[in-house]
Amino acid sequence: MAGRTVRVQGFPAELPPDRAADKLTIHFLRSRNGGGDIANVRVLPGSLPCALITFEAPEVAQRILKVKNHVLAIGKTQYPLEVTPHAAELSPNEVLRGR
Repeated sequence: MAGRTVRVQGFPAELPPDRAADKLTIHFLRSRNGGGDIANVRVLPGSLPCALITFEAPEVAQRILKVKNHVLAIGKTQYPLEVTPHAAELSPNEVLRGR
């Protein structure tokens, strides 16, 4: 899955995980957002929830990362999303930062 997965943060914590997954899927499928076919969406709930979105092709993930402003609209509210690459393995620096 390396190179095909992005990490997404910024959607509301009160959104149920299945609804968050649906909203994120719709957003990241759209070509106007740089999106494409999605293999998997995994929402990790918590006070600062995040989602791991794996695309069918690594070039889609790269396009998503190049888009500067992803905004998820839910009703009349817009949520700016933070989209970053997801590393399957943590580097030693990331492990140490968690301490």
